[in-house]
Amino acid sequence: MEKELHLNLLPSKPPMAGLQSGSNVKLRMGPGRKRDFTPLLWSQYFETMEDVEVENDNSKDAFRIYSSGSHGPVLMLLHGGGHSALSWAVFTSVICSRINCRVVAMDLRGHGDTKVKNPDDLSAETMAKDVGKVVEALYGENPPPIMIIGHSMGGAIAVHTAAANHVPSLLGLCVIDVVEGTAMDALNSMQNFLRSRPKTFKSVENAIEWSVKSGQIRNVESARVSMVGQVKKCEEPLSSPGVSRSISEGIIEEEEEDEEGGESNHKRKKEDDQEKECLYTWRVDLSKTEKYWEGWFKGLSSLFLTCSVPKLLLLAGVDRLDKDLTIGQMQGKFQMQVLPQCGHAVHEDAPEKVADALATFMVRHKFTEFKEGFPDDV
Repeated sequence: MEKELHLNLLPSKPPMAGLQSGSNVKLRMGPGRKRDFTPLLWSQYFETMEDVEVENDNSKDAFRIYSSGSHGPVLMLLHGGGHSALSWAVFTSVICSRINCRVVAMDLRGHGDTKVKNPDDLSAETMAKDVGKVVEALYGENPPPIMIIGHSMGGAIAVHTAAANHVPSLLGLCVIDVVEGTAMDALNSMQNFLRSRPKTFKSVENAIEWSVKSGQIRNVESARVSMVGQVKKCEEPLSSPGVSRSISEGIIEEEEEDEEGGESNHKRKKEDDQEKECLYTWRVDLSKTEKYWEGWFKGLSSLFLTCSVPKLLLLAGVDRLDKDLTIGQMQGKFQMQVLPQCGHAVHEDAPEKVADALATFMVRHKFTEFKEGFPDDV
C-alpha cells in the first residue's frame, strides 16, 4: 500500500459511510436525501477569536488565534500545511468537555487569517519562533504550563518549537500522524498530488463537498468548519484561463433527488449562475512552499526523541513508524497510539478518539484532571 503523507494533503482512502462518533451533524442519507455541506461558524466550537500582535523586524505581525477554557494547562494547537486553526474546532469542543484545560489554536504564518510581513517564509525555524512569540504575547514572562499539539506540518513545527526551547513552560508534546521516514518518502509525489486537486470551487459548499467525497476529511461536521479556513474568494472570473479547472471536474456527482422538486432546482441553477463571477481558491499555494518541505521533516525523529518532556505520538497506521521511532518506542521514550480507520487528518476524522487519548495521557502524567462527571477509565 502506498504510504500517505504528510504535508496533510495526500489522498486518503474513500470516506467511511456515515459520520464518526461524536459528531452532532446528521447526514440525511437514502433516496431523496442530501448531505448538508453548508459552512459552520467558528463560534460554535471556540469561545473567543482574536488577533495577537507580535514585534518582528520593526513591524508588527498579527496571528489569528481561537481560544476556549479559563483554567488548567494550555493546549497549543498547530495545524497542518494548507489548513488553519479551524481544523481543530470539533476536537476543541470535545477535549474541553473531557478535562480541565485551556485551548489556543493559532493560524500559522501564511495560513488562515494570520497577517505577517513575510508570509512566504515557512521555514521550520521561523514558524517555531512564531509560536514562542505568540505564547509570550499572550502570557508574558510567566506563561502557564503548556502542551504543544501539532498535526502533520504542525507536528513538525511543534517538535522544532520544543527542541529550541521557545516555550519555557513546556509540559508535554503531542505529534499527530507525522513521521520523518514516511514524510520524506512522500515528498516526491507531493507536487503530483497538488496538481491533481481542483484549482477552484464555485462556492465554499463545493469545497466542503470535495473534501469529503475525495476522502481528505472523513468527518462532515469537521469539514464544514475546517474548509472555511482553507479557501478564499478569488478575483478572476470563471472564464479566465487560470481558473478553468473547477470543482465540477474534481468530484463525482451523486444521483440525488431534491426534496423541494423542480422549483428548488430552478432556484439552484439561478444561484449557480450568480456564483460564476465569484469563485473560491486555495488560501495557500502549497506548491510554492516546496523548498521548506525537507526542513520541516529531515531529522525530525531524532529531534522528537531528544525532547525531554513526556511525549505522545498518535498515528493513523503503524506502518508509518520509521527505524528511529521504532527503537525509541521499544525503549519507552514516548507513548504511541494507533487510531485505525482514520485518514491523515486524524484529529478531524476522529476527534473523540484523539481527545480520549490525549485526556488519558495528560491525566496519567498528572498534568490535569478529568472534569466532574466524566469517567476516569477512558
